[in-house]
Amino acid sequence: MFLIDKQSKQAKPVAVKSFSDLNLSERHDLQEWIVNYPKILGENLLIIQKEFDGFPDTNERLDLLALDENGRLVVIENKTDDSGRDVVWQALKYVSYCATLTKSEICDIYQRYLGTTGVASERLSEFYNQDYESIRINPTDIDQRIMLVAAKFRKEVTSTVLWLLNHGVNISCIKVTPHTHNDNLFLDVEQVLPTKGIEEYQIRLAAKKHEETDSAKTEAVRYKRRLSFWEAALPILRGKTGIFMNVSPSKDNWLVGGSGYGGITFNPRIRMDGARAELGIDTGDKDRNKEIFNRLKVHADSSDKPILKKLNWNEIPDKRLCVISIHYNKYGLNDEEHWGEIIESLADNLAEMIKAFKPMLESIIKGFSESDN
Repeated sequence: MFLIDKQSKQAKPVAVKSFSDLNLSERHDLQEWIVNYPKILGENLLIIQKEFDGFPDTNERLDLLALDENGRLVVIENKTDDSGRDVVWQALKYVSYCATLTKSEICDIYQRYLGTTGVASERLSEFYNQDYESIRINPTDIDQRIMLVAAKFRKEVTSTVLWLLNHGVNISCIKVTPHTHNDNLFLDVEQVLPTKGIEEYQIRLAAKKHEETDSAKTEAVRYKRRLSFWEAALPILRGKTGIFMNVSPSKDNWLVGGSGYGGITFNPRIRMDGARAELGIDTGDKDRNKEIFNRLKVHADSSDKPILKKLNWNEIPDKRLCVISIHYNKYGLNDEEHWGEIIESLADNLAEMIKAFKPMLESIIKGFSESDN
């Protein structure tokens, strides 16, 4: 930091000092500077308690408890010359204690801090510029925050903070450095982690990783459930359709049953919101697929079999695959108590489709063979 003399055009260094050099303390100086002007930390915060010790079964106390403009609780831990090696662990403990605080408990904490100088609910309304009843404070859908304030951060602290940031924990390191010039005391405040220029990027990246992790866990549960569904379904499918003899349970949402003709299969498909019995046509030749599909439709239109009136004909424009299906929409994969009904529907519909389409396919494929020769 430099002091600029505008007349002489000279930059004069301002002396860097330590808190201990200046006999400044964490509690009576640094903490009070933040309490009296929270924007010193780079944003608009509402301090709601200092030296907070309202944790059950422990005598521990956090330095400052605040709220940000999004209603999130902010745990602020202050150190003067050195962060110490345990500051992250301390802050994580405190934020875990605070995670369960309700809106009314937070209001009570703030009221104890204000004493007789104000009404907590009114001060909160002023800070958020809305009625107290409408304010969301420490809601379950957003996490709490941690701010670590110190003149120096040890490597083990910054390394841990970086790891936590990459795993979605909202934590920051703010470096405070006192300077003196003549009788003036200056304080330089710098957010060192996450780096200001890429803070939003880091937050979004952490959120993306968190979302991907949640998605992977959800998919793993879904895989396991599908496997269980097909284990229950296969004996009934085999018994009613006469196919699927060499098919094993799968983590996928479909099974493939042979029709006796290459590229034409009878497939049961389970979804979260329903199920489908399908005839899939993919011989490897788009034109031939469309021709088989169209000829089957002509046969079906001229037939009086009830099953053929229930069919959905999906030619899938711009795709090679053609699908003919019957949909079941009452229950899906998550409705385990109704799996029996779903399986019976799939098996019955597939059995009827096999019975109706087998003769048609035999005629159509025979016609292709003759024309090819």
